Amino acid sequence: MDLTIEGKIFVNNVFEDCCIGITDGRITDIKKILKGDEHIVFKNKIILPTGIDVHVHFRDPGLTNKEDFSTGSLSALFGGISCVFDMPNTKPQTVSLNDLSDKISIASKKSFVDFGVYAGVTNNNMSYIEKLSGKCDGFKIYLGSTSEALAFDYSKLRNALQSISLTDKPVFFHTEDEKLLIQNRSVEQNIVDHLRSRPSVCEESSIKLVLASVENQNLKAHICHLSSLDGLEALKDRPNNLTFGITPHHSLLSIERIRDTQTFYKVNPPIRSSFDREALFNSLVRGTADILESDHAPHTKAEKDADFNDAPSGVPGVETMYPMFLYLAKKEFISFQKLNSLISRRPADLLNLKKGAIKVGNDADLIVVDLNDEKRIRSDDLHYKCHWTPFEDWRAIFPSTVFIRGERLIDSGEIQVKKGFGKFVGE
Repeated sequence: MDLTIEGKIFVNNVFEDCCIGITDGRITDIKKILKGDEHIVFKNKIILPTGIDVHVHFRDPGLTNKEDFSTGSLSALFGGISCVFDMPNTKPQTVSLNDLSDKISIASKKSFVDFGVYAGVTNNNMSYIEKLSGKCDGFKIYLGSTSEALAFDYSKLRNALQSISLTDKPVFFHTEDEKLLIQNRSVEQNIVDHLRSRPSVCEESSIKLVLASVENQNLKAHICHLSSLDGLEALKDRPNNLTFGITPHHSLLSIERIRDTQTFYKVNPPIRSSFDREALFNSLVRGTADILESDHAPHTKAEKDADFNDAPSGVPGVETMYPMFLYLAKKEFISFQKLNSLISRRPADLLNLKKGAIKVGNDADLIVVDLNDEKRIRSDDLHYKCHWTPFEDWRAIFPSTVFIRGERLIDSGEIQVKKGFGKFVGE
């Protein structure tokens, strides 16, 4: 074995004092006692699987003044995320084989962490979805308008899903009903206006359309960034092939507590009431939600510091998601078992990855955490290009050491590798 790691390790949903054996980047053994060519002991710390973020916008190419694969993936790494999946609403939009190849090439040179890319489904590319599936990790369909969204005609949804069902790739949905968005659209002067422009009925209506469309389809479908109690209610009797994700900003923030700098909390779908927030957080805690996803969507301070109606929607979150929830797990607001399922195991299942759990055969993707090392989140300490966070001053526990494929990328909070370490997971 190349490496053995000893400590209090999260194995089979419990913490055990044991050792992990690693060869060629994969976990090859888990026993009480192991010794490899290199042996590392982590005392007074816990060892967990890294997180997998199924939903990021790294803005590369075309919008790299906000973020790029280098800064975005470095942020992910320091937040304990070993693999990210980038959305297609870049410039150009990722809707063709050339677009996919270009984005993969860019990310391969820049990314610190492993990565995948999604292909956007539009009115014009459904005839070659099967070809796109050979290059992408999944498909994204926007059922409502949002930042740089890809236009899609509802009447073509069933045909699109039938084509996707012939591949082995999942499909992801932005669920806001475009017709209802148009009906409610108005000039927005504040965060309350934004909420009124995108009421929860938009999400509920769109979810019902997805439910009717994916039923009896041989595919995996995922609803992104669920934001409302009404949306949760609509998903109570969902089919087994449909999962949904919740973000930290929708499950931890509520509109009642947003006062100053309101544009920095403008996001689609919007942050809603404390009742919605509580329902979403309880869904995470109880395990009815499937995935915790960041929807990391940064904009510059200058872009956000504008009249409310003109400010873009989106907030950063890839670096703070796992650390905030590690703190909540320590405080027993959520169990480590539920957190592992939400941020590691279920994302790996959805995207068919050999990651997400500490078990033989999986990539040796690990975080080492000192539960006593609580910190206040500070924008200046994060690695985002945008240099701000909606979670300023929140408590979090950041990993001190991060392994990806058995390589130590962060050691005692210091980066150990150069950009380009990350591998594309779609091939």
